[in-house]
Order: sequence, then C-alpha cells, then structure tokens
Amino acid sequence: MYQTILMPTDGSACSNHAISEGLELAKALGAQVTFLFALEDPLSAAYAVPDAVPYRPQIYEDMKKEATRILEEAEALASTQGVSAKTIMAERTNPIKAIVTAEKDHDLIIMGTHGRRGFNRWMFGSVAEGVLRRAGKPCLLIRSDKEETD
Repeated sequence: MYQTILMPTDGSACSNHAISEGLELAKALGAQVTFLFALEDPLSAAYAVPDAVPYRPQIYEDMKKEATRILEEAEALASTQGVSAKTIMAERTNPIKAIVTAEKDHDLIIMGTHGRRGFNRWMFGSVAEGVLRRAGKPCLLIRSDKEETD
C-alpha cells in the first residue's frame, strides 16, 4: 500500500504530534519515512527588516542548526520505533514548494495542521492547505489542538 511516507516537520508541537501518529502508521505498514524541513530565508524580504540585513548570514546559520537538530530528533524517534527513516533539508525555499517537489518520491504525505480559522489563518496561512491543493499524492492531515509552549 504505502511504502514511502513523506513527513514534513517544522519542530512545532503540531508537527511533532503528526510525526508520532505517522510513525505508528509507518511501523504498521513497514514503510520507510522521509522527514523534510523546509528552511526559508527569514530575511528574503530584507526591505521589511532593513536593520537585520548585516546579521542575515548568522540568523540563517542559527536557523539551519535548529533545523538540523529537529531532523535528527525525528530520525532518532523513528529509529527507536523501528522505522527506517532519512532526512531532507530543503534550503531557501517555500515549504509548500519543497513538500510538493519531494512528494514525487513518496506514496503518502503525512503532516500536521493547526486548523486555524479567521484572522490567524489569514495572518499565518496554512502550509497544509497549500500542500493539499497542489499535491498529486494522497495526504493525511493530522489535526492538532496542542498549544505551542516554545
């Protein structure tokens, strides 16, 4: 059925919840998992924060280190559950584009969604909805009401 599962992550509680659920499914199916972190350049719109431009390289490197840590933790969690896993860091790209590009090598996409509504949805958008609208492969969205504590 599903032998290769793509699990995008951003390290949030919502994403971690989806990883937990996804790993259970992957283990039951004997599927391999790929964790994907899409690392956007936070200052690509430098005109919005002109004072931060001199710090751009350091900010990006700090974010990259954090993304690496998140991917390593996800991979370790998969290992403890006996699920074969690998990681991908898509750099300087939009998360939706990165996920839709990576889907070609997978049978299923599993990702979390906050289920935001109203102003929060308008303000923060929805990566999950963007992927769902563009993906050519099946998507399993895991709803999470978990509050962000970080």
